This record gives sequence, C-alpha cells and structure tokens, in this order.
Amino acid sequence: MERNLKNVLVISFGFLLLFTAYGGLQSLQSSLHSEEGLGVASLSVIYAALIFSSMFLPPILIKKLGCKWTISGSMCCYIAFSLGNFYASWYTLIPTSVILGLGGAPLWSAKCTYLTVAGNSYAEKAGKIGKDIINQYFGVFFLIFQSSGVWGNLISSLILGQSSNKVEISEEDLPCCGAYDCMTSDATNTTGSAGPSKSLIYTLLGIYTASGVLAVLLIVIFLDQNKSDQAETEREITKTPSFWSTFLATFQQLKDKRQCLLIPLTMYSGFEQGFLAGDYTKTYVTCALGIHYVGFVMICFAATDSLCSLLFGKISQFTGRKLLFAVATVTNIASIIALLLWKPHPNQLVVFFVFPALWGISDAIWQTQTNGLYGVLFEKHREAAFANYRLWESVGFVIAFGYSTFLQVYIKLYILLAVLVVSVVTYGVVEYIEAKSSSGTPTTPTAEKEKVGSLTQETHM
Repeated sequence: MERNLKNVLVISFGFLLLFTAYGGLQSLQSSLHSEEGLGVASLSVIYAALIFSSMFLPPILIKKLGCKWTISGSMCCYIAFSLGNFYASWYTLIPTSVILGLGGAPLWSAKCTYLTVAGNSYAEKAGKIGKDIINQYFGVFFLIFQSSGVWGNLISSLILGQSSNKVEISEEDLPCCGAYDCMTSDATNTTGSAGPSKSLIYTLLGIYTASGVLAVLLIVIFLDQNKSDQAETEREITKTPSFWSTFLATFQQLKDKRQCLLIPLTMYSGFEQGFLAGDYTKTYVTCALGIHYVGFVMICFAATDSLCSLLFGKISQFTGRKLLFAVATVTNIASIIALLLWKPHPNQLVVFFVFPALWGISDAIWQTQTNGLYGVLFEKHREAAFANYRLWESVGFVIAFGYSTFLQVYIKLYILLAVLVVSVVTYGVVEYIEAKSSSGTPTTPTAEKEKVGSLTQETHM
C-alpha cells in the first residue's frame, strides 16, 4: 500500500507541477500574444492536434514505452510549448502547439492506465474490491491536481504585477474594452508600453518551464515502472480499441439520434470555456485592468468551478439533472446579456470577478452533468459515446479560438447565446425521448448515482 500510494502521489504532484505551468500559460495566450491572433490560434491548434492524437496515439505509445515513459515523454511536449513562448512567432508557437496537442492524449491515457493497474494490483493482493481502490486513487489524484489552476494563475499575477510599465488606460480608450471592442485599438495591445517588460515575461516563462522540468524529473526518478504488473498493463491496453475501430465506433455512434441531438450541448462546453480563456481575459480584464489581473480572475473561476463541481456532483442525486441544467442555462444567459451591456471600468473591480465566478458555477454543471448524461444514456456504448464527447467538445474549442481573431466580442457573445439556446432545445428533445421510452421503467436515483459515479476516471485537458 505504501509503495502504491507513493506512486499515486508522484503522479499527482507531477501533474500538479506540469499543469501549474500549462494552466497559467493557457490563460495568458490571448493577452501575451495578441498580434494577429497568434495566442488564440495556438490554443485552437492544440485542441485540433488533441483530436487527432486521441484517436490512435495512446495505445501505441503505452504498449511501446510503458506508462512511466509515456507520461514523462508526453510531459516533455508541454515543456516544448513553454519554450515556444519565449520567442513567440508563427514559426515557433504553432509547431510547439501541435507537439503539445499530440502529447496530451497519451499523457492522460497513460495516467489512467497506471492508476487503474496499480489499484487493481493492490486490491488483488489485499483481497479488496478493485473499483473501490481505483476510485480512492483517482480521488487523491484529482484532489491534488485540481489546485493547479490556482497556483499557475497566482504565479502569473504575482510576477506580472511587478511591472514598472503599468499605465492607467485613458478614459478615451476604455470604450474599446468589452463587448464592442475596437479590434485595431492599442487598448488591448498588452505587449506595448502598458504591458509587462520582456524580462518579467521571460521570468514567468522560466518559472513555468522549470515547473515542467521538475514534473518530468519527478516522474523519471521516483515513479516505479511496475514491471511486475506488466501483464495487467497489457490487458488494459488490449481493452483499448485500435485506431480504426475507435474511429468507426465514434461515427457509428452518430446513428443514435440522441447522440446527434447532444452535439450542440457538447460543443457549447468548448465554446463557453474558450470564450472565458480567450476573450474575457483579453478584452475585459487585460484591456481595462492590465494583464497582471488575468491570473487573479482565473483563480476565481478555477476555485468556483472546482468547489461547485464537488457540490453539484453530490446534490444532483436529489435535484436531478434537469434542474441543474436549468440553473446553468439561466446563469449563462444572464451573464452573456450582462457582458453585452457592461462597459468595463477599473473602478468596478469586483464586477471583473463576478463574471468568472458565475461562469465557474455554470461550467461546473455543464461538465459534471453532461458527463453524467452521457454515462447514463449510452451505458452500453460508453467508450464510443465519450469519444464523441471529447471530439465535439474539442471541435467547440477549435472553433471558438479559431474565430476569436476575426470577430468582435459582441458577435462572439451572440454566437455563444445562439449555441446555448440550440443546445437547451436539443437537450430538451433528448429528455423527452428518454421520458417517452422509459415510461414505466424509471431509473432509480441510486442506480443513476452509481452510473455517474463510475465516470470519475474520465480525463480532461
């Protein structure tokens, strides 16, 4: 048990260090590299490469390298992205974004495989139930990992807050912040005179890169290879379908009309997260307050999202998913309308934190309940269903980051609102179909809770 727990902690703190760097850097992309939309283009490329990667790379790499070396190798892909930010250009940032995207899927798959094998191995020796041990391991992992959103953004705000170049934005430029942004204005040019100095940016990138290197060293030096569990690792890998079978199963799943109806809702998850990371941070926060506030604002989002995910995961068995989806819808619609009307001003500091808090509440519902919905509706084809989930959510990210450079914020907010309305309507149709087909054989709350509980091993970027 001590050896297994040590390995779980090594992986957990390795991911904490890695995503402390990546999470903080992701929040800053649209603000740090605003010229020609380089920052948001890099984020779009990451998720496009992730779609490609998740289809076929994980089983190949895990089988050839084993979980330990797949994890450490994939972590190096994240470090490459940090290095690409030192001299950001289309020739450095886009290739390193592709590298990161390709490494993302093997990283998470190897982590899941390692923890699953370790849990089953210990359970077999101790005479315990494998599922219970695995859930404990994943609980420890996510408890430690989820705090990365706080640390990465805190580091960025503390470092960039030291800038001596901070300049108060003039009243004449403030109308260029917010929904009706002036896309060609200097108000959002964060690398100009009002932005942090190059030395501070390099200091921040140096800390992030060092954090990634420490993560790799932690895995390489302290994580056991688990050669004794190689047979079970092989069994876990053989459970993973091949590229073509995954590809075909993913699109065969679209024969189910419920899956097709859930595409807008799944894509909306990518749209709304993309808007907060790519547009709100740049056009509202950086424009009106300065880039050093981005980290603090994203900490508010991450903390609210994490706490509410735990809360809504617990209370969903009492309220049902329909009520929670309604809460998320009302919260998001109210936030979108308010963002369309609000004229951001430095004197309204609290308001800049209210929006990410509300966004965190609704995102927690979208994440937990959509995952739960997929698990309940497609229990017999869960692998193909979640492949669709990852595919369409990533497509949402790619589109949201892809058009970020070309459209004004108010147009993006209208698009977000339209996608949300369509999502709610199609989701309602799914619930109607389910109610009609399951009339007389309702799912008990306990059974539904057990199904949703088994989704704790689903992975996220």
